[in-house]
Amino acid sequence: MEPWNVEICDVTLRDGEQTPGVSFTCEEKAAIATLLDKTGIEVIEAGFPAVSAYELQCVRAVTSLDLEARICCLARAKQGDIDAAIAAEVDMVSIFIATSDLHVRLKYRRPRAEVLDEALRMVDYARDHGLSVRFAAEDASRTETAFLHEMYRRGAEHGAHLVSFADTVGCLVPLEMHRVMSQLVSESRVPLCAHCHNDLGCATANTLTAAQAGAFQLHTTVNGIGERAGNARLEEVLVGLFHKGGVDRYRLDHLPALSALVAECSGIPVGKTHPVVGEHAFAHESGIHIAALLQDPNTYEYVHPAEIGAERRFVLGKHSGRRALEHVVCSLGCRLDDRQISRVLELVKERGEHQKCTVTPEVLMDLIRRVRGEG
Repeated sequence: MEPWNVEICDVTLRDGEQTPGVSFTCEEKAAIATLLDKTGIEVIEAGFPAVSAYELQCVRAVTSLDLEARICCLARAKQGDIDAAIAAEVDMVSIFIATSDLHVRLKYRRPRAEVLDEALRMVDYARDHGLSVRFAAEDASRTETAFLHEMYRRGAEHGAHLVSFADTVGCLVPLEMHRVMSQLVSESRVPLCAHCHNDLGCATANTLTAAQAGAFQLHTTVNGIGERAGNARLEEVLVGLFHKGGVDRYRLDHLPALSALVAECSGIPVGKTHPVVGEHAFAHESGIHIAALLQDPNTYEYVHPAEIGAERRFVLGKHSGRRALEHVVCSLGCRLDDRQISRVLELVKERGEHQKCTVTPEVLMDLIRRVRGEG
C-alpha cells in the first residue's frame, strides 16, 4: 500500500487556545511549537494575530524560532487581519469566510456572492504581499457542495495554495465525510484540508476518513482541546496514520511529552482513558487479558506502547488473575508459595471490590508482608 499523501497542520496554539479559560503565554506557545516541530509536524498555526497586540507578539515569537515547520495564522477576509499576518512574519495565512446559508444570513447580512468576491480580493492582497494562502470555508459541512466547488475553484484561480473544509459544528459522521470529501477532492485544483470538530465524538475518525478520501492537510490539536468538545486529537491522528495510512515519518515517541506539556500549559488534564496518552491507555487489569498478553502482546494491544515510548502496565484489582499476580510479584523481586499467592490474590480482589481502587506496588508489598506474617 502506498502511504497516504498527507501533512499535518496542528492548530493547538489557535483553535486549541479557544478552549474556554485557556490562554497561552508567548513562552508557552514557543515551547509547544518547538516540540511540535520535533515531532515532525509540517505546519503550525500559531494564533490569530489580529486579536490583540500580545497575540501578534506571541505569533512572532513562534515565527522567530526558525523551525522546520511552516508557520501559519488565522485571518478574517479583512485587510487589517491580513496586515497583522504580514506583521507577524508568518509563512501562510488562513483566510476564512463562513459559507453556510445560516452563517451568511446572520453574520454578513448580504449576498454570499458579495462575500466571496470580497474574500478573493483579500486572497489577492495576501498573495501580493508574499504570503502563501489557505482559503477556508467555515461551516462547510452545512454548505451546498456546489458553492464549495465554486469557492475552491475561484480561490485556486486567485492563487490560493490550499483550500479548506471545516466541519465547524462537528455534525458529520465518517460516511458523510467520505462522501463529501471524495466529491470535493475530485474537483479541486489545489490540495484540500480537513478541519474537524468533535461535537459528535467523530473528529479523529472524520479526519482519518478525509485523508483516506484524498484530503492532504489534516488539522489537529494536542489532546483534542478546542471550543466546546474540541478538535481532532493529534496523538490519535498520528497513530492512526501510522497504522492505517502507512505514514511513518512522525516521531510518535514525543507524543507523551507533548501531551503533558499542553495539559500543563492549558490547565486541562488528560483523561485516564484518553487513547494513546491517557494514564490507562496501556494498563491492563483483567486476568484473562494479562494471561494472554504475557504470551503475545498482540492479543489485547493493537497499538503497542513502545511505538510512543510508553510502557505496558499490569494493574491489580477486582478482575486480576493468578498469572497476573505471579508476574507482578516476581517483578517486585518477591517469591511466594502457592498458598501465599492464593491468599494475596484473595486480598487484592477484596480490596478492589470493596474499596473501588487498584492495588499499587506499595499496597501490594504491604499485603505480601501481611500474608507472610500470617505464617
